[in-house]
Amino acid sequence: MLRFRSSLQGPCIGERFANFIMSFDERKKWDPQIASVCELYPILDIDAANVNMGFFRYGECSRLGIGYVTTKPNLVSSAREQLTMCGIQDFPDGKSCIIWGTEMDDRHNHLLPGGVRCQRARTHLFATTLMPTGPNSFDVEYILQLDCGGNIPSFLTTPVIIETVKSLFSHAKKYFSGGEDSELAEYLTSQQQMDSIQNLFTQKKGIFFAA
Repeated sequence: MLRFRSSLQGPCIGERFANFIMSFDERKKWDPQIASVCELYPILDIDAANVNMGFFRYGECSRLGIGYVTTKPNLVSSAREQLTMCGIQDFPDGKSCIIWGTEMDDRHNHLLPGGVRCQRARTHLFATTLMPTGPNSFDVEYILQLDCGGNIPSFLTTPVIIETVKSLFSHAKKYFSGGEDSELAEYLTSQQQMDSIQNLFTQKKGIFFAA
């Protein structure tokens, strides 16, 4: 099991950090080994998921689904594939969250997409916890327990995993500390616009019912 910690400057937004891992367009910016990432089966009934996951004991689930990942071959191993259930748990402070994932069992192999099968890599545990430490700073703890499959010794695969996670934190550091013209600034502006539209709609709806 590997455990990483880092302190970052910027707003604590779990959805943005999760995007680095779950979105192919974002992940290829820091992970040179990634070949594909997709959410095969999004789970839309989040209310039912929250009930079955312990009545908010571990936060409120805001996103849940089954994803598929393939990696490129390298000097250590051939291409690998994974089928994982992943989610985001938000906590009452509105900022802290856990981004988690775990490998699906072999009995779920029918969910794998068509095509040539690769050696399975298995994530026994993946969890990224974000917690604000100030108005514009937060800590991240990343825990990963990964079995790359095959007969490859861990002393060969572990350095590759460590360097990949370091790249993730380096990318996150640049993203969250971005300036006025950064991707983060564009995202925050779009969220403010969406919030304004939602508030306006809510106000008009209230006026309609009051009338």
